[in-house]
Amino acid sequence: MENKVYILAIESSCDDTSAAVMENTRLLSNVTASQAVHEAYGGVVPELASRAHQQNIIPVVDAALKRAGVDKSQLSAVAFTRGPGLLGSLLVGTSFAKGFALSLGLPLIEVNHLQAHVLAHFISEGKSDEHFPSFPFLCLLVSGGNSQIVKVLGYNKMEIIGQTIDDAAGEAFDKCAKVMGLPYPGGPHIDRLAKEGNPNRFTFSKPHITGYDYSFSGLKTSFLYTLRDQLKDNPSFIEENKADLCASLQRTVIEILMDKLKRAAKDLHMREIAVAGGVSANSGLRQAMQDAGKRFGWNVYIPPLGYTTDNAAMVGVTGYFKYLDKDFCAVDAVPFARVGV
Repeated sequence: MENKVYILAIESSCDDTSAAVMENTRLLSNVTASQAVHEAYGGVVPELASRAHQQNIIPVVDAALKRAGVDKSQLSAVAFTRGPGLLGSLLVGTSFAKGFALSLGLPLIEVNHLQAHVLAHFISEGKSDEHFPSFPFLCLLVSGGNSQIVKVLGYNKMEIIGQTIDDAAGEAFDKCAKVMGLPYPGGPHIDRLAKEGNPNRFTFSKPHITGYDYSFSGLKTSFLYTLRDQLKDNPSFIEENKADLCASLQRTVIEILMDKLKRAAKDLHMREIAVAGGVSANSGLRQAMQDAGKRFGWNVYIPPLGYTTDNAAMVGVTGYFKYLDKDFCAVDAVPFARVGV
């Protein structure tokens, strides 16, 4: 009979305070407090984010334990996001995790935020139709801060084979949305408007980068120049063409992402293909993954929407695998802002 391991997981890398409780790989609870305060600024303000984490973390952890029906005395370990992310935000989660674990004599498990996004595919909800990727698999990891193609050889062995050399896909969405006057975060608004627009109306520049690396700065510049040139003749250009602009931008971003992923899958002879990260919530990208799966015979893995954005469940499942390896961290571990998987 399998031993039950209970992991309390804490995620505080950006502007969401999240806590989850796992029983092995099965999710018992996942509670997230989002911060609306940043919308007025058109982006996350680090100082405001860390202050909100301080307010949210105790009630969020308390709610996660209660919803899971797990007492803190039953916990096996505490997992926390060590990085990458905003240092002020990470410090709140790291400090709480250390204090909580020390008070109960529990081992600490540090989790890399990007690895956690990849391993979100192994979160179980106890449903009969669940299926998980087989190793090795390729994962397209796309978010506001990262665009990478990761070769996943095991739970604890990942290799970045391609990544953005400048902006990330989510960053391009958010910045282009901002110049169109859309609220922050812009990605979901672009996705919504794109469904009403013509994806072939406008053409934007695509980068020519060797290998599997990405670049989105040229696309962003091309988009800005298109707006600048058109606004000279028609001050209402953005408002009159917003849906078509969003649809054309989204099509271009997805084509850039998928072209490299298809090439990597072909070159490496891999058919187990996953997508993860905040941009994996984009309906166009999800459809493109499914279409490519049918065309190329891929086994495609797309996370439920709740596991695409930052959440503690992905930290918990990563923590569980590290617990099995007895991969614990010292209490003096400090958070880090930047690193790959």
